[in-house]
Amino acid sequence: MAKNAKVALVTGAGSGIGKASALALLKAGYSVVFAGRRKEALDAAIKEGRGGKRALAVPANVTDPASVKALFAATKKAFGRLDVLFNNAGTGAPPIPMEDLTYEQWKLVVDTNLTGPFLCTQEAIKLMKSQKPMGGRIINNGSISAHAPRPNSVPYTATKHAITGLTKSTSLDCRKYDIACGQIDIGNAATPMTERMKKGVPQANGTMEVEPTMAVQNVAEAIVYMASRPLDANVQFLTVMAKKMPFVGRG
Repeated sequence: MAKNAKVALVTGAGSGIGKASALALLKAGYSVVFAGRRKEALDAAIKEGRGGKRALAVPANVTDPASVKALFAATKKAFGRLDVLFNNAGTGAPPIPMEDLTYEQWKLVVDTNLTGPFLCTQEAIKLMKSQKPMGGRIINNGSISAHAPRPNSVPYTATKHAITGLTKSTSLDCRKYDIACGQIDIGNAATPMTERMKKGVPQANGTMEVEPTMAVQNVAEAIVYMASRPLDANVQFLTVMAKKMPFVGRG
């Protein structure tokens, strides 16, 4: 680890927002733990960022408590501390009517989008409050869906609303440990997950519309900004979105 370098851990770092954010933190001088399900994708991201000894790939499943514990143990072993956790890993369910969703489809989204960040937050708190100097920062990926749903998106929307509760509770309960917690709400960042928007996505009025997207680098730069605040300040909530997407105003 570079001398005096801060340490960040990003979940879902093999692609999309997680990868872009992990690379941006690496570029900003952080030592970065790239966590995700696919080791080959993590290794490729680290190679792209020329991470060297400042980067560590750790295959992890955030829905599995044992895997999460192993992830944070590997972080401590490699770098000795943790300054920033970005709870980014997430998934969705097929866009079908609520009554047609299976229990398994619901549970996968809840386990990944809500239980996963909770488990990672628990382990981050344990590490951050025991290290010297004590403290750190946790950033949760909320999404525009933490404010308003898309049609046929109940598992994703419900978990992203719940993330706001997790963010607020963590922010409140961890003040005494000098641990800050904030949330970034992202709208239409251009990643493989938003490719479908180029062909049109359902709107609240029943129509299909092509939606504008923005470069994912806008999110990565926002994460670096949030991460780099001194611990006497916190970006509690930040929204970064494609300027012309149909969110502000009546649909």
